[in-house]
Amino acid sequence: MTFSELSYPQINSHKDKVLVLPIAAMEQHGPHLSVSTDTDIVTRLAVEAEKALPNLVLLCPTLPYGSSHHHLSFGGTMSLDPELYTQVISCLVESLILSGHQRIVLLNGHGGNITPVKQALAVLSRRFDASHKPTLALATYWELAGSVFAGEPPMESPALSHACEYETSLMLHLFPEKVWMDRAERARRPERNGYIGWEDDEPYRGVTVFKQTEFISGNGSSGEPQRGTPEKGKHLFGHAVAALVQFLESFRTWPLSENLATKS
Repeated sequence: MTFSELSYPQINSHKDKVLVLPIAAMEQHGPHLSVSTDTDIVTRLAVEAEKALPNLVLLCPTLPYGSSHHHLSFGGTMSLDPELYTQVISCLVESLILSGHQRIVLLNGHGGNITPVKQALAVLSRRFDASHKPTLALATYWELAGSVFAGEPPMESPALSHACEYETSLMLHLFPEKVWMDRAERARRPERNGYIGWEDDEPYRGVTVFKQTEFISGNGSSGEPQRGTPEKGKHLFGHAVAALVQFLESFRTWPLSENLATKS
């Protein structure tokens, strides 16, 4: 079911459904992908999951703006700063909780959203665990799908990053009219140091350094976008949809919050 196509009495009659709110970004994706890439991919994933689970999912409109200030120097980016993005997510989810929805999934399609959304979930947990007992989840599609997005064949680069082989392949499969492969090339990147992945060339070893995009990429992209193909995109998309559907089916069965400290 689709939230935006229903009246409020109809929505109120489906409070038992898993409410899915896709969150994304409108930001530069190198010289070869449209700025709508994150929004396009996560929206299509959400739509396919709703089609597969029409009696379980209530699908909200995608929030197309995310926390993307680190991309601003390239242009083509519309961003909310992290503090404001945390507040935006908190307000949107609060409105759904106060309307009686208890199982809410934030389906994420942009890496920059992860930290501020986790902060929003912490705020919402403190505010509503005792009174409304919601179960709220952040699910980032490439993390949910696991090894498929982390170097497993047929992919040739070690992980999804930004405007990379993975996102380029997905867009070639889903929205080829928004891809310009003649402009796809590996960007100039910082030298490898064995600890910092710079998004694509080292496994995570517990060390994080955050830099604005222009300091880690010469053209705004990451990874190996020139290796993207429609066939790889079809492979990725199929596994991402399957992982999302499996998660939503499981999430629907999770018990709502119970205060174990006061349980006799």
